[in-house]
Amino acid sequence: MAGGDVRPVQLESIDMPPSRTPVLVVGAGPTGCVLALELAHHGVSSVIIERAAGLPRHPELNLVSGRGMELLRRLGLAERIRANSVDPDSQASVVWSRSIDKPPVLVTSVPSANELGRRYATSAGGNAPIEPYVLLSGTDLTARLRDIVREHPLIDLREGWTFTDLRLEPRRTIAAVLDGGTRTRHMIETDYLAGCDGAQSTVRRCLSVPLDAALTPEHHCTIYFRSELLTRRLPSRSTIIASGAALTRQSGADLWIGQLPLDQDETAITDPAALLHQRLGISLDASQILQVTQWQEALGIARTYRRGTVYLAGQSAHRFHPPSDAIDICLGDAIDLGWKLAAAVCRWGGPGLLVSYEAERRQRAVLERELLSRSLEARQRFRRLAAAGASRDYLADVLREEPPQIDPAGTSPSGEYATSSVVWHDDDGTENAPIQPGSRLPAIRTRAGHQLYDMLGPQFTLLDLTDERDGRPLVDAARSRGIPMTHLSLPDLAVRDRWRTGLLLVRPDHHVVWRTIDRPSDWGAVLDVVTGHRPQDHVNT
Repeated sequence: MAGGDVRPVQLESIDMPPSRTPVLVVGAGPTGCVLALELAHHGVSSVIIERAAGLPRHPELNLVSGRGMELLRRLGLAERIRANSVDPDSQASVVWSRSIDKPPVLVTSVPSANELGRRYATSAGGNAPIEPYVLLSGTDLTARLRDIVREHPLIDLREGWTFTDLRLEPRRTIAAVLDGGTRTRHMIETDYLAGCDGAQSTVRRCLSVPLDAALTPEHHCTIYFRSELLTRRLPSRSTIIASGAALTRQSGADLWIGQLPLDQDETAITDPAALLHQRLGISLDASQILQVTQWQEALGIARTYRRGTVYLAGQSAHRFHPPSDAIDICLGDAIDLGWKLAAAVCRWGGPGLLVSYEAERRQRAVLERELLSRSLEARQRFRRLAAAGASRDYLADVLREEPPQIDPAGTSPSGEYATSSVVWHDDDGTENAPIQPGSRLPAIRTRAGHQLYDMLGPQFTLLDLTDERDGRPLVDAARSRGIPMTHLSLPDLAVRDRWRTGLLLVRPDHHVVWRTIDRPSDWGAVLDVVTGHRPQDHVNT
């Protein structure tokens, strides 16, 4: 069943009985760790298999947006992720220039995390996230998440173990794994397997799932190097875009990463120092080059995110480059799949709930791919126009029409999951209300100064803005069916009038799945839809 260079394991030949776990997670990067922590948040245990015995070398800075930090805050992770990250008082900037030795054409500044945090604290509409962004290296992010995972009693992290093959069965998956320490092969029987093992995913190859690319592949290389001279010239934390390349200062003294497009005949990079000098005028000796990798700008998305009881998440499901630009979508995959797997394991989620994972998250990946494609094309367009002799003012005007290269807020677009099969739509005269099903719940503070998000329950929350606590019997009815639901009474007339609703049902990732002014005429049907037991086949009036 395996593909590529994965040698199939004859699972039937392993004599020892398989061990048993509700969820097996392959890969202990940020996606796999957060997925396991999300499962544990709902009381579900898991085993994580991680091939590497040590930490990966990912010096690239990862920007975890405000929205990403909101999701991590639910799990109690925000403070530990933020601790000892890149100076939260330092600003970042994107510098567009014809070449690094010429004056900038346009400089776009990104406020510091602390400055944005102060702005968010005074934002009244709820569109701003409740957490500012965080900058930290991929190695640091993985290290902190693994430390947290190791401490959790519901998570069994097995480092130095390699996933080698799987067998799909009607209601379970049998995985073959290798203990790197003892060189012993084991079978693990699991209700669900989550492939979070990165861009070269073995799980995806075992499932024979191809990647659909959006662009004609173009060769790029990434060069990691140190340059004290470049740091002195550009002391602030910057991304410099020049000659079609992007240079970004990373964590650590004088560490830089260059992403350079390659010509068709440049299939192998034998002298990265010479390439940097030729393209960008940067003079280095070989000792300053730390690492070189080559990649193709294919921006691939898995054709399907699921086969049987095996699911793909993070870079196993979408191979975007550079990987550090895709951390938010990886975290979103982990949260979405995690709470839906937990609902399936705990038997209150219907089959349609897990089906909705692919529909929702693949749609999000397609949108992200379009944004990344436009960002990469903007760099190439700038390079072509500059080479053609376009004036500085013209270049600046063209760049101002492009979306920003960095989005520190990362809040989801309105109605992100409006077409989801597990979102209920009422024809109740509030189609133009500020809050629509499928949208992110506004992140407001209560009159007492509490963050609304911090008051939500771990699973579903019925937010009750009515004076008479009209939602109480609805919550009781949900709980009688085994659906975990928190009743949050918040009779705030101003909020109710502004949102034009009395009751809102919010799922674990802060998205509204139902809202109405009055009680529904068929609450049982609403519960069936939002828990994935059946699709909505009528509009409630």
